[in-house]
Amino acid sequence: MTDGLEFDRPRTHQMRFNGVYGEKWSGWFDGLTITPQDNETPLTGPICDQVALHGLLARIRDQGLPLPSVKGVGDKHS
Repeated sequence: MTDGLEFDRPRTHQMRFNGVYGEKWSGWFDGLTITPQDNETPLTGPICDQVALHGLLARIRDQGLPLPSVKGVGDKHS
């Protein structure tokens, strides 16, 4: 069990979208790195805390963007 504090520290996350989204979306995604590939777009970068992550996920949901994968990168809770 954890005291919850480690979840409120900046962590690098990777999200994968179905479809191809270009760099022009970077600002909308809080400056995370967008690397379009064949039929998907990985979005990677630090997110300052759980509140920011949930806010970003809510915006993604509200836009109806397909989001098959979200994970923490390089930590034991991935």
